[in-house]
Amino acid sequence: MFGIPGKSPVTLTPRAVAQITALMARKNAAGLRIGVKKGGCAGMEYTMEIAAEAGPMDEVVEESGARVLIAPMAQMFLFGTEIDYEAGLLEAGFKFKNPNVAEACGCGESIKFKDMPAAD
Repeated sequence: MFGIPGKSPVTLTPRAVAQITALMARKNAAGLRIGVKKGGCAGMEYTMEIAAEAGPMDEVVEESGARVLIAPMAQMFLFGTEIDYEAGLLEAGFKFKNPNVAEACGCGESIKFKDMPAAD
């Protein structure tokens, strides 16, 4: 929808591909839907859910069996993002390396996008 022809809106690291394909297999899902919503201390938050099917306006990114469904309202905010999966001793989760982010809170859960008005 907001993409450049021939260029994927997001890229996945091999660790993200492995985790997404495992989640899809475990839940018999169509993919992992990613979006954004208002909230958090920086103004916006990423959302993620296992999706039974792709929505009619979802942008679908497939790589090595992993399928990411980008919700319509998130497409312009996620363009150019690399999605990784990191696992450590204390936590594990998806990490977003997003060139459209201007600020992030200390925990990394909340973000502010470039050229976005401040949250009320």
